[in-house]
Amino acid sequence: MRILLFTEHLTSGGKERQVVELIKGLVKRGGFELELVITRNEIHYSEILDLGVPIRIIERKFLKKDPRLFPLFLNIVRKFRPDVIHVFGHMPAVYAIPAKILFNIPMLNNEIQDTSPAKNLIAKNLVFKLSDLIVGNSHAGLKAYAVEHLKSEVIYNGFTFDRLKDLPEVNQIRVKFNIQTPLVVGMVATFNHFKDYDTYLHAAMRILGCRRDVTFLCIGNGDSTFYQQLTKDFPQILYLGKQTKVESIMNVCDIGVLTTYGEGISNALMEFMALGKPVIATDKGGTIELVDDQQSGFLVMVSDVEQVINRLELLLDDAIARKNLGSHGIKVIDSRFGFDLMIDKFISAYQRLVRHQ
Repeated sequence: MRILLFTEHLTSGGKERQVVELIKGLVKRGGFELELVITRNEIHYSEILDLGVPIRIIERKFLKKDPRLFPLFLNIVRKFRPDVIHVFGHMPAVYAIPAKILFNIPMLNNEIQDTSPAKNLIAKNLVFKLSDLIVGNSHAGLKAYAVEHLKSEVIYNGFTFDRLKDLPEVNQIRVKFNIQTPLVVGMVATFNHFKDYDTYLHAAMRILGCRRDVTFLCIGNGDSTFYQQLTKDFPQILYLGKQTKVESIMNVCDIGVLTTYGEGISNALMEFMALGKPVIATDKGGTIELVDDQQSGFLVMVSDVEQVINRLELLLDDAIARKNLGSHGIKVIDSRFGFDLMIDKFISAYQRLVRHQ
């Protein structure tokens, strides 16, 4: 079976990680001929270069919605003749529609990775109606985009525990980032308006006003200038910026936090849980499908600083609770968000699309 995958780039991110893991899984299973199309020559997941999958670059040069890409993608489809076109993101879906229609190829639309629909819902709805299958990584995402009545399916992001093999020693990472406290709390998220760093950092400052045995890490790209100025009197709040080996830093943490205004299935939370770390996360979107409240961590209300402080203090003071919650998190990832389960579901989706064509 020939699958043509189309995404914008492979920089660090949850969607991009899913694309790479899917391709790795399909290559491992065998029986698939794959090609990948990207619109920006940015590849942070270098392991994909070793898989033998051709990567076609049709670069946007002049406009964000560059019409030149329509014939370029059409030409790739004409030569490759895929059985299924699998798109990640709104613009790849838009660029793929003429080829889908002209060559009568089923299109799997995998653009729903969050629970915060953009303003251009008219354009999105048109693309959704022209898609043969809409896949979201959470039930909350399908509901937020109101596509439950269309041909839709949830396929959770799959986590492979192989990513946690051969991590550096914890002490090595502590020395690298000058972490001197016995306890560490971390949040992995881009600095943007979807992530609620305000709540996380106000909770951190309040806790550090009473105790000095904990370091708070902020891991992610984006402009953190405002927050660095806000917390300048708290040297135990560290801004690590964008990191390529983020799992090794997460492994240093005793607790993982994700305060947010809306989320699909967070790869950061999955990674914390797979590492056996208890998590504290906002009870919005797909997070409630991932975190079992009071079993693998705690769900908190949006922007509730007091609740975050309460849960943090409880976990910081109770090593046994941290261990028990972390152990349950590992079981959740293994049983409900396993890598093989994700691959199985995508293969099943491809097969159904081809049969019904």
